[in-house]
Amino acid sequence: MQTLTPDATAIPHLPQVTHARNPGMALDLDWVASVQANTSAIERRCATLGGRRSVKKDYQAAWLLKAVSVIDLTTLSGDDTAGRVARLCAKARQPVRAEMLAALGLPDLKVGAVCVYHDMVAAAVECLEGSGIPVAAVSTGFPAGLSPFPLRIAEIGASVKAGAAEIDIVISRRHVLTGNWQALYDETCQMRAACGDAHMKTILATGELGTLRNVARASLVCMMAGADFIKTSTGKESVNATLPVTLTMLRAIRDYDERTGYKVGYKPAGGIAKAKDALLYLALMKDELGLPWLQPDLFRFGASSLLGDIERQLEHHLTGRYSASHRHAMG
Repeated sequence: MQTLTPDATAIPHLPQVTHARNPGMALDLDWVASVQANTSAIERRCATLGGRRSVKKDYQAAWLLKAVSVIDLTTLSGDDTAGRVARLCAKARQPVRAEMLAALGLPDLKVGAVCVYHDMVAAAVECLEGSGIPVAAVSTGFPAGLSPFPLRIAEIGASVKAGAAEIDIVISRRHVLTGNWQALYDETCQMRAACGDAHMKTILATGELGTLRNVARASLVCMMAGADFIKTSTGKESVNATLPVTLTMLRAIRDYDERTGYKVGYKPAGGIAKAKDALLYLALMKDELGLPWLQPDLFRFGASSLLGDIERQLEHHLTGRYSASHRHAMG
């Protein structure tokens, strides 16, 4: 069993890696058509990950702190209020209790972003002022992406105007299921243009795309259209982030980087609620893409309950005892 050792890039308060933003490229249908996915091999590779990658004690604590630094702390409920968002933003500023951070030797720690619906963007921006934590807004008719296209574009513009630094858009799944790559490319290009300086995270809703080959091809097309991140899920599908989907998308990112020289980020979202699961995703990221992709500008977890479990594991590391979940509320 191999142990992942903590290194400089695993310490979350160090400066982020900088890289050129992906400008996109012309749609290359020959490249898209050549993309395949060996499902059985991908599933075998992922099934063995837990046995080959293990971290314990101080090493585990270091990697869990890294996981905290790349969380998009999220609330996407119909009963969201400004008060709930304010509490979430306070948690984003101080995701782990101060006395625990002091015991772990960290001066400070914050999450990667706060993710909300458009109506909550202004409230989140106000609460996070001066923190350096960006606000991400889900957009384009989230989660189904079936509202009229002009309204989806207008929603992006409204969120950017309200102060969102990142926009999580959803693609039209029908374009993937029917193989209409030109339509997917054209729509995504227009969404990227509407984002302006705000970074665009493109949600594939992988649980609704049918096959890993579709996931790989959709990933590539969205990167060609200028996506800054590709993201697995809205969190509202019946199947969200999985390790096989993650491996498929990471290899698409690697191929795109090797072909174009531009790095695209990755965000698994939905269903990642346990610290042990977060460690597997971090291990897979390091294996497939290397250390540059372990910074918040190239990797995020779309999660909320994950943070509570990580806090419990860190407290166990410090005290040898597990605390009750209610002691690690989101706000």
